[in-house]
Amino acid sequence: MSGAPEKARITILEGQGKNNSIDCMFNPKEYTIQRSVKWEQGKSSGKNVPPMKFTNGEPASLQLELYFDTYEKTGDDRDVRKHTKKIWDLMMVDDGLKDNKSKVGRPSKILFQWGKGVNFEAVVQSVSQNFTMFLSDGIPVRAKLTVGLLQLRDLTSQPPTNPTSQGDGGERIWTVQQGETLSLIAHRTLGDTKAWRSIAAMNKLEDVRKLSPGMVLVIPNA
Repeated sequence: MSGAPEKARITILEGQGKNNSIDCMFNPKEYTIQRSVKWEQGKSSGKNVPPMKFTNGEPASLQLELYFDTYEKTGDDRDVRKHTKKIWDLMMVDDGLKDNKSKVGRPSKILFQWGKGVNFEAVVQSVSQNFTMFLSDGIPVRAKLTVGLLQLRDLTSQPPTNPTSQGDGGERIWTVQQGETLSLIAHRTLGDTKAWRSIAAMNKLEDVRKLSPGMVLVIPNA
């Protein structure tokens, strides 16, 4: 007998909300992944079709619809905007994330996960909110969000190669790279962002937000 369906989840990978996760109220009914590549038209003379030259691939985009319904809730939780705001805020600039040269802030990178089917490391490119049901005082209690994500890393074609050795008990060794968070390492090594707690416990980390490049972590067996 199968258990309850896994919730689709968005994990914040950096900045002030690092390691915080947003569980989707309802799993998506469908999602669309799109990608394109660039070809340049070469020079030709006296030909019907000029030669084409490949230049580069474009990042994939993922679009999905997320549904929110708070009609049965009470108090402040009944305003559906309290829940959709968590998604909307993923596009807000985090002043703690600044480019080294321009000193301009930017939104955080995120990871969208849905069980074993989707692992999409991305930035939130767009969010469109459509409120579809209201209380008598105008407070919305039902909404549909159309969310657009832009890919940062192809996790399907670039499996982690960092763990290069094993401990006495078969545990893997991971060397922290620049910009990595514990939840991201947990995803790349154990396939679950929530497993960061077991990594923190095994390595006796007192502050999981302070990972330094070059730090060596022991990854527990799955």
